[in-house]
This record gives sequence, C-alpha cells and structure tokens, in this order.
Amino acid sequence: MLTVLHIRNLALVDELKWELEPGLIGVTGETGAGKSVIVGALKLVLGERSDRGCIRAGESCCSVEAVFRLDDPATINACLEELGLDPCEDDTLVLRRIISASGANKQFVNCSPATLSALKTLGHHLVDLHGPHDHQSLLSREHQLAMLDAYAGNGTALARYQSAYNDWRELAHQLGEVSTSRRATEQEIDLLRHQVTEIAAAELADIDPEALETQYLSASQGQRISELCDQLLGLLSGRRDQVIPGISVLDGLQEIERHFQELERIDPQTTDLLAGIRSAHLELQEIEPAISRYAGEVALNPAELHALEERIHSIELLKRKYGQTIEEILAFHAKAAARLQLIEGNSGRLEELEAEVDASRKEVEKTGKALHKKRATAGPRLADEISRHLGDLGFHQNLFRVDLNSACAALFSGLDEVEFRFAPNPGEPEQALRQIASSGEMSRVMLAVKSALAKEDAIPLLVFDEIDANVGGGIASAVGEKMASLGAQHQVISITHLPQVAALADHHYHVSKQVQDGRTLSVLSPVSGDDRIDEIARMLGGASDSAVAHAMSLLGHERCLETSGPSGAAAIKSSTTPATPGKKFS
Repeated sequence: MLTVLHIRNLALVDELKWELEPGLIGVTGETGAGKSVIVGALKLVLGERSDRGCIRAGESCCSVEAVFRLDDPATINACLEELGLDPCEDDTLVLRRIISASGANKQFVNCSPATLSALKTLGHHLVDLHGPHDHQSLLSREHQLAMLDAYAGNGTALARYQSAYNDWRELAHQLGEVSTSRRATEQEIDLLRHQVTEIAAAELADIDPEALETQYLSASQGQRISELCDQLLGLLSGRRDQVIPGISVLDGLQEIERHFQELERIDPQTTDLLAGIRSAHLELQEIEPAISRYAGEVALNPAELHALEERIHSIELLKRKYGQTIEEILAFHAKAAARLQLIEGNSGRLEELEAEVDASRKEVEKTGKALHKKRATAGPRLADEISRHLGDLGFHQNLFRVDLNSACAALFSGLDEVEFRFAPNPGEPEQALRQIASSGEMSRVMLAVKSALAKEDAIPLLVFDEIDANVGGGIASAVGEKMASLGAQHQVISITHLPQVAALADHHYHVSKQVQDGRTLSVLSPVSGDDRIDEIARMLGGASDSAVAHAMSLLGHERCLETSGPSGAAAIKSSTTPATPGKKFS
C-alpha cells in the first residue's frame, strides 16, 4: 500500500506530506480546489512525462516522493533486479521524481538514480489509476484475455504454452534459414568454395606479420651483404687489387712489421711502435675468418627470397579482398566456411528440422488446447460474476458475455481471441465494450470488472479519479458500496463528488483553496466528526436541516436538532467525535 505521498511545489501545492491508511480513502472538495493534484503527483512519480508548467510559480523545481509498503516484495524485487537496481529493504519501496525548471530532471528508486522508464515499469505493478475516460485497457482484447486468465488462475498453463510457442517459433526460424540456404545458386556455392580454399591455402592461422616482414627484408638484402663481405675479404687477403696493387692488407702489414723490426734493431725506442703494428696484424688476422663465417650464414638464397616475395604478395591480395588485417581475413573465412557447410550439408538437417518443427507445433496445439479449455470453463463464470456486480450497479437486467473464439493463427497469448460483450438493457443487442459510448456506463462496467477480479488483482493501490461522474441516486450508493468492497482487498483512493461514496470511505479528506500572503494554496485536511457531516451535507446541496439529516443517515450518525434564539435557527449537536486537526499543504 501507499503509506506516504510527499509533494513539494507542484501546481498550487506548496508542500504536502500525506500519510495514508489502508481501505477506502475518499477525497472530496469543490471543483477546481486542487483534487487533481493528487492524481497528477501519482502520475509523475510513476513515470508520466511532464513539463516545467507543473512547477509552482516562482519555484525552480518541484518534487514528488511516494513510499510503498509491500506485503510481498518478490515481484517488485524481481523487477528491480531486471532493471539493475537494488532490492527493497524492510519491504519498503521509495520512488522520487524531481522536475527542474532548467530541464535537469531526476528520478530515484530507493535512493538510487533511475530512468523514467524504470518508474513506469514499477508503476504497472503498484498502481491502477482510472479516470472518467481511462478505459482504454478495458477495451483492449489483449487486456480482456489477460483478465480472463487472471480470473481462471491460468498462470502455469499460460507459461507452459508460451514456452512451447517460443520453442516452435525458434525452430521454424531455423527451418526457414536452412530452406533458404538450399535454394542458394551454384554460383554462390562456387564463390564460397573459392573463397574458403584461397584463404585456407594461405595458412594464415599461425603467421606473424611482423616476423614475416623482417625475414623478407633480411633476405632481400642478402645480395648486398655478400658483395660487401667479398670486398672486405679481398682487401684483407689480397684476392683483388685493393689499396696497394698486388699486395693484400695482411701482406702489407707483414712487410711493415719486417721494416719495423729492422728499425727496432737500429733504434730500440721504436719498440712500442712495433708492438702496435703486431697487434693490428693479429686482430686483422682474426677478422678475416669471422667475415668468412658471416658471409656463409647470409649467403644469398634466391629461391627463399622468391618464396617470401610470393607469400607477402598473396597476403596483400587477400587483404584487398577479405579484410584489412589477418584477423579480419580469418573471420571472413570462418563465416564463408560456415555458410558453405550449411548449404552443402543441410539436406539431412532439413529433414531433422522439419520433424522437430512438426513435433513442436503439436506441443503448441496441445498446450494451447489445454489453455483454451480452462479459459472456456472460466469465461461463463467470469461473465456471471461481472453481470452480478453490474446488477448491483443499476443494470438490473443486463447481459454480459465473454466470447471466446479461435484465433486465425497461434499467437503468443494462445490459440484464442476474446471479446467482452455487454447489453445494458433488455431488448438491446449486445455490443463489444469498445462500442459503448456512455462514460457513465463504462465507469460502472470497469468497476464491476474490478470487483469481479478483486481477489486475483495483485496491484495494491487502485485510484478512481471521478469515475462516478454522471452517476447519481441509488446507483451512487451502489458505486460507493463496490468501492468499499474493493477497499477490503486493496487500498483504494476515490476522488469523488458523490456524497454516497464519500460517506462509505474508511478515511475522508477534503481539498480546499486558501489565500495566504496574497497567494492561492491548495490545502488537504482530514475530516471527521462534525466536519465530516458538514462536508457530506455540502455535497448533498448545502447546510439545510434535510441535508444534514441525510448526511447523518449516510454516515450512520445521530444528531438532535434544537431550536434556539428568536430567529428559530437550528443548532445542531452531534454525537460524533470532534474533528481532528488535519495535515495540510500550505
């Protein structure tokens, strides 16, 4: 149930913190006093779109907060989990909506930021709001079928059917894919085979593009490396005329060393110079075999170079055809191979799928017929129940029927279509509910349906916004009794102009306008005792003795009328408890 509704700066409301009770709550007041603010606030906190015009003049933002106490939070917690929000604590759900003049609107669920659609999704499980023209859901065949299933307790049977239906549709989709693939042209098959073979032949799975490039660069420079090594060896060993014609570097150093030895004998001070010559001679002697070994390792292999060039060229061709990277080429290969396998190997799979689809379709028919049987059994009982409630609401000889017909094809909702038909008066033809134009009639039909489904309806709060318009007399009392009866199963807020409805409320609130500091405010006050009698009397037409007496009879109260004073005006004493000061928005 809704335990607290906190409104700030909405329309004519400065601030209201309304603590609500269970049962039937009646809200009354003059036209234009601001009763619609309550409905508007609930719509806002339940995700209805808004604009800045709802913000009280002179304020930068308005806010609405609703606190719900849940008897069984399982459904709401499952919904919260699906929305990615934390579950309720202490079986309490808090919704908050802030609308800013700057456009920076915010929504919160249990103090966590949320989306507008999240509020709307939660609202479907929390509040059922009906105004004088809010009957579209009642006119929808899909909603009528859902109401019949709720009345029949078809939750398990419907879930079993829908599971079979989903399986059937999935298998049928696969069969369609396979059937389409069988009609693939030979040209497509040839192309796929060529693509798969061409990519597979390149053996790209284990290739390292960077390593391949490095290997190719090294191989492509082998010719130049060989030439340089040959020149160095020629200079060192004298295989070619380099530096000194006919003398190699090593031979030249040996000759230099011989001259230095002779010089050393003449002048011992040249010994250090001779040591340098000998060292250079030894190092160059060691370099010669090292160069020879290196030259052998990088010896030019034209065949290997050609193979590397061909491989790189083939990869570049594949990139132009199938993707910019090796990963993209391999992904294309996998997709083409899967498609080719499907085309070439679908012959056996086609027969398997056809058998699976046939078996699945039979399961849909089986579970659909079982669901239909339960619906067909419950339909007349639901019609009788609604008809009985309609009789209480003034349609004493009405005819209400739940027509159940076969759908043209299996649907997610079952094999059936439903139509609620209604004849309010004897001798009149039955009509589909959507053909009924009178809002007064539709309001009562809706109330009868809600009464019939009261035990099955899991929504905790029902809000009736002046659905009793165009209703009066004894029918008004019947409407009040139905709402009071609903109040035993749900929390019910009825915004009403009917004294018969207000008198049956478990809790009564009055909305009025006041002017404070030159500004108009809407004020909500609880009424009880004499105040309640006076409010019911006002709704009956005024403060006359007859209106007061009628108000007392509606409320089940007794008063004594005493005549006092020269004018003989009636002074009224009440046996009821005095009025309690009310919570107001001001």
